[in-house]
Amino acid sequence: MERFELQSSVRADAGKGVARKLRFEGKLPAVLYGRREAPVGLAVAEVDVKNILRKHPESAIVDLTVAGPGGGSMNAIIRDVQRHPASGRILHVDLQRISLDEQIRVEVHIEVQGTPAGVKEQGGVLEHGTRTVNVMTLPTDIPDSIVVDVSALRIHDSMRISDVAAAYPKLVFLDDPDTTLATVIPPIVEAVVAVAEAVAEPELIRKPGTEEEGAEGAAAPKPGAPKAGAPKAGAPKAAAPKDEKKDKK
Repeated sequence: MERFELQSSVRADAGKGVARKLRFEGKLPAVLYGRREAPVGLAVAEVDVKNILRKHPESAIVDLTVAGPGGGSMNAIIRDVQRHPASGRILHVDLQRISLDEQIRVEVHIEVQGTPAGVKEQGGVLEHGTRTVNVMTLPTDIPDSIVVDVSALRIHDSMRISDVAAAYPKLVFLDDPDTTLATVIPPIVEAVVAVAEAVAEPELIRKPGTEEEGAEGAAAPKPGAPKAGAPKAGAPKAAAPKDEKKDKK
């Protein structure tokens, strides 16, 4: 693994005001910790950190030179980089002291290479799994990436950590061996569903005041028509019956 040189200086003060002043000067606030020593606040050149991360985004090993009280030369690893959520600008760097002859835990990037046969010949789709894996190894044995060759994969085939571990005997993989790194899935076909509009039968609306038909289907009388059994217009009225008086003899 490539190692990088990084110059730094001890900074006594901390806080947002100090960090803002450092960034204005083209520097970044940093903290050095580890190996049972007290954390030390540092200032490092922003351009140097950018160049290192451009070549090695994760777990870069640096030959660190610290100027100031308690300073000197040592080996360290870039453990964490804090960035602005909107601009992506580097805001802070965490450095950890290490020994080149002691194993450390690091995160290594997965690099997928090749075009699967299941994509070229069967129209499948390559789907990436986890993007990084955790390993234990000596700092000098940290690879730039874990290379995964997917050329032989056909549809439903996968590459897992267990499939590549043998190619990296100096690494102790800490994640589940069945963790998927890459897989080829069947082609995605967009189903076109035809939606038929249901035509509802119009509801019969009756006019106000109309009555429903009788049980035998007789039509309801029209408004103003005489009712059944009523005398016709102009016909003489029947004489009212007279009371018969019985004579008592």
